[in-house]
This record gives sequence, C-alpha cells and structure tokens, in this order.
Amino acid sequence: MSASPTPVVAVIGGGPAGLFAAETLRAAGLAVDLYEAQGSVGRRFLIAGKGGLNLTHSDPAPLFASRYRERAGEVASWLQDFDAQALRDWAAGLGVETFVGSSGRVFPTDLKAAPLLRGWVRRLREQGVRFHVQYRWTGWQPDGALRFATPAGETTVQADAVLLALGGASWPELGGNSDWLAPLAERGVDIAPLQPANCGFDIAWSPFLAERHAGAPLKPVVAHWHDAHGHAQSLQGECVITRHGIEGSLIYALSAMLRDTIRRDGQAVLTLDLAPGRDEARLQRELGKPRGSRSLSEHLRRHAGLDSLRVALLHEVLDKPALHDTATLVRTIKRLPLLLTAPRPIEEAISSAGGIRLEAMDEHLMLRELPGVFAAGEMLDWEAPTGGYLLTASYASGRRAARGVIDWLGRTAPA
Repeated sequence: MSASPTPVVAVIGGGPAGLFAAETLRAAGLAVDLYEAQGSVGRRFLIAGKGGLNLTHSDPAPLFASRYRERAGEVASWLQDFDAQALRDWAAGLGVETFVGSSGRVFPTDLKAAPLLRGWVRRLREQGVRFHVQYRWTGWQPDGALRFATPAGETTVQADAVLLALGGASWPELGGNSDWLAPLAERGVDIAPLQPANCGFDIAWSPFLAERHAGAPLKPVVAHWHDAHGHAQSLQGECVITRHGIEGSLIYALSAMLRDTIRRDGQAVLTLDLAPGRDEARLQRELGKPRGSRSLSEHLRRHAGLDSLRVALLHEVLDKPALHDTATLVRTIKRLPLLLTAPRPIEEAISSAGGIRLEAMDEHLMLRELPGVFAAGEMLDWEAPTGGYLLTASYASGRRAARGVIDWLGRTAPA
C-alpha cells in the first residue's frame, strides 16, 4: 500500500478503456497515475477514426447487447451503467456533437477522432490525472510493486489498486501485443487464447485472380449461411478481394462465426450472391438467350450485370463445361461457394477475441486471484463486430472496473 493519505490507483493502458477509467476514478477523488507504453495515449483510437470515428451505434438495447454473442449477458450489465446514449452525452460534454448515419452507426459531426481525443486528454490533465508515457508494464516485484520498462531503465511503482487496460493483440505497430499474458498467467489468472476478430480470411486463389484482382471491391453482394440452430441467414454488404483471400465489412461481420467453423471443421464455406438484384428466374431467361459471337464474359456483363471480377470468381469454382451450362451457371451466380481455409494473422485483425476470462473476475471486474487488480477493455474475453460496439463496451467496462476500484478501496480503507 502507498503512504499517500489519498489512495493512489495505477491505470495501465492509455486507450479508451483506460482513459475512461482514469476519468471515473479521478472524479471520485482518487489519485490517478496513467501509464502508457507508447509515446502518447489513444494512438489506436486516432487510427480507427481516420476514415470517420464510429463512436457507437443506435441499435435498441436488446439488439445492441446481442452483438456480443456468448458474452451478451455480461456486457449488457456493463451497458446498463453506461450505454450508447451515455457515450453520446459524454462526447457532447467535450463539445463533440454526434449524428446517426444511414447504417445506424453514430459519428461525431466532423467525423474526426483527433479533436475529441485532444479535448479529452486536456480535461484529464486539468482534473489531475498524471500521465506517464513510454512506460511498458512488465509485471510485479515480489513485494507487489509494479514493474515498468522505460527509456531510463526499469522502475517500480507502488499503488493502492491497479486497473489494467492493455488492449488485445491486434495492431502491433500501435502497441497491441500479448506481453501482458505472461505476468497474469504466472499469477494464476485464467486466460482464453487470443484469436483474430474482425479479420480477413485465406482463400487459395488462382495466380490469375490473385494478381489481377487483388484490392478490387466486391459490392454489393449478399452472404448466406446457417446459424447454430440451422436457421438460414443472409446479410448484404461489401468486401474486398486480397492476394491472400477476402476481407471487408461484410466479412468482418461474419468473422467470429467463420473463424469458429474453421477451428471446428478445418475450413468454412462462404456463399455469396453475386447478383442480388436479379432472381434465378430472371437470370435463367437472360442468360438463356443466344450469345452469338460474344464472349461469355460479355454475355454475363450484358445479361447478368457481372463485372470482370465476378466473372473471374465464377472461373475459380466452375470448370469449362459448367460455365457453359446455364442452369449451373445461374445457381452459382446466386450461391457462389468460396472455401476459406484460415483467418488472417491476429496482427492484421481489427480486434482480437480471447483474453482474461470473465469467470476469473467478479462482477466489478476485479481478478479473483489478485485482489485489488482490476481489468477492462479488449484484454477481457469478449468480442464484437465493428460498428461502434467495440468502443462502447470498452468505455462501459472501463467505467465498471473503475467503480469496482472505488468500491474496493472504500471497503479496504482503515476505519
């Protein structure tokens, strides 16, 4: 325990979960030191906002919570304390107004992350949060002191409570890694293996398609699949062909299901409708017309609206006789099967799944094996699709853990 009359909390990690936890702790009158391994806080937050900061989503509460799959119940309890509207109100308190886009996603009116982050950090400094950058946490000393690697060498810090918000293992160039796994595992904390989430997948393309069409968008298409209960599901969206396979928003939305299928079966089949605006009967009529001297590619362009990429995809799965059989061709246009062999590496993923199992924590997000140590954000074992769900749960878990710290310090303070 520190000798300070005011309890000192060490928040380790300067992403949204850590920053919001620090704000909550400081508002309760606690002394807060925030440690960040990079040279500045919020780097991933800034990069994520480059194309327009998707802060949260306007889904109604039950649908919003369902986005967290197996962890829907636990995350829903965090969201009861701090939900999407609370996040929008918080942003407004920083002078950042928001709007709901056509997809239901919520953005700042200027779409930028930098003004919000600058205003947030400035307010935190004014409130008394002490920032320490280039402090990489490496574990504990035998006496319980925190160990940090710094440019000046290793240093140790004593704190009355610790709140870890170290993120997942994606985006290593912005500090994402799994260095925190070993110190926690050594202390007996139960951790689920880290896996890529919101990621692309490998497909064994022919050299022609990989070289000719890598980077080409495929939009719009409709994905078809069956859920865990055998019910047919579909979703329209966009994706991108890569040299190694396929990625993009439609793929990210399905990535957890596809990843889990590959882990179970060794592969997964993604079925795409290449012509969502035309039904099979219409395609059968149009493609059944004589094509004369026109090439098959030109015939498909004229009568099925297929561009060169979609035609190339048909060549990937059909041999020559099948390509010239109208019934087979139509069925494949509406149900193109793509064989996915592996998720892309976690370093390429937008986020990661796995981490500290929620069963290893109490309802206040304190580690059962380490009293006085709390954790929040993406280092916990939950995942969500893109669309503002990741950020919202990170904020909400940061608040839940901070409130847990406040409660724990109140209970352990000397009478």
